[in-house]
Amino acid sequence: MGDRRGFLSGLAAYGLWGFFPLYIRLLRPSGAVEILSHRIVWSVVSVALLTTVLRRWDAIRALGRKRRKLAGAALAAALIAVNWGTYIYGVNSDHVVETSLGYFINPLISVLFGVFIFGERLRSAQWVAIGIGAVAVGVITWDYGRPPWIALTLATTFGTYGLVKKRLGLPPTDGLLVESGALALPALAYVAWLTARGESTFTSISAGHAALLVFAGVLTAVPLMFFADAANRVSMTTLGMLQYTAPILQLSIGVYVLDEPMPPARLAGFALVWVALAVFTWDALRRARRARAVVAREPVPAAVAPAAMAAGD
Repeated sequence: MGDRRGFLSGLAAYGLWGFFPLYIRLLRPSGAVEILSHRIVWSVVSVALLTTVLRRWDAIRALGRKRRKLAGAALAAALIAVNWGTYIYGVNSDHVVETSLGYFINPLISVLFGVFIFGERLRSAQWVAIGIGAVAVGVITWDYGRPPWIALTLATTFGTYGLVKKRLGLPPTDGLLVESGALALPALAYVAWLTARGESTFTSISAGHAALLVFAGVLTAVPLMFFADAANRVSMTTLGMLQYTAPILQLSIGVYVLDEPMPPARLAGFALVWVALAVFTWDALRRARRARAVVAREPVPAAVAPAAMAAGD
């Protein structure tokens, strides 16, 4: 049950993130740091309201007395702030395809974290998929003719963020409130500085634009809570597989909606990524069928059978 809920939570998180470039484009002409600051501030407000509804403030106060947990949450906050800022910059500088590359690389990092840190074992087919994915990343990097720093930053920061979240094991709302709270003061200070200089777009464009910036906080909080729930319930390997959902959507938006270029070499690289995904999926389905067959063949323990029959009566 927990695995199924974790899987659905992860799918919801990555699906929402996949469509996020379209929303970020609506926030122009706000700069990347201003958008980031409003995302932080309004996500704090959103999660604080949710914490009140769920009556979690006692748990938050108890968490405040756990220094190691707070230090971990502060690290997670710094990682997600760099990730958000880089992503916003990438989208609004017409590099949506490169941001999708970052999230294609990211599952490989999550899977490797699962292997080398959590001791998870990969099957042969999974290693083949990782190898194909690595070749794909190399082809795409060669096509760019430069280090894809946006993609690499996104991959490393979010992969490490997932690792920290899994080790913390905090409830979704609690962890997100502490993380956002750690970033709130710098974010508010930046917004105040922009306002004092007369450069804030929050009050100078339109009520609609201000509403979009506010709602960015809600759209920030919801998928992160889904992700935190998934990170607590499923393996890093499963997270690595699910993470392909977002970059596939982002790539489609970058090419077909925003008309970013996709030369043949780059397309070949992405095709290799899809081959890797196909190998992962085939292996997962095969393993699931074998697991169901084993369960079906197992006899009901003698001690359990009478109780089961009595319950049936």
